[in-house]
Amino acid sequence: MEYVRVARSGQVPDGYVRRFFAGELEIAVARLRGKPYATSNYCTHLDCLLSSGKLVDEGIGCSCHGSVFDLETGEPVCPPATEPIRTYPVREEDGEIFVGVTEQDVAEGGPRRRKAGR
Repeated sequence: MEYVRVARSGQVPDGYVRRFFAGELEIAVARLRGKPYATSNYCTHLDCLLSSGKLVDEGIGCSCHGSVFDLETGEPVCPPATEPIRTYPVREEDGEIFVGVTEQDVAEGGPRRRKAGR
């Protein structure tokens, strides 16, 4: 695993989630109660962008249908989603946010929207 710089710390204020990329890997980076988190950017229910959602006490909420996912584990804590999202390790150093990804994560591009016909 390699830690990739994805953002400056100030780009993700407390209580917000933003979309960033680690190579071709699209991720949602959030900060809740001062701690940064990184997850896949698509809800497992109907592929809505999690970076368009809101942070709530329980985790990251999808703006489309209200699913909520735990930021530590990716597990859904509020339906309709029943499948977890992917989570990634995060380090914050010298005003920069780094996300831990593998070569396979970057090569696959991570979870993405479903392709037409699926």
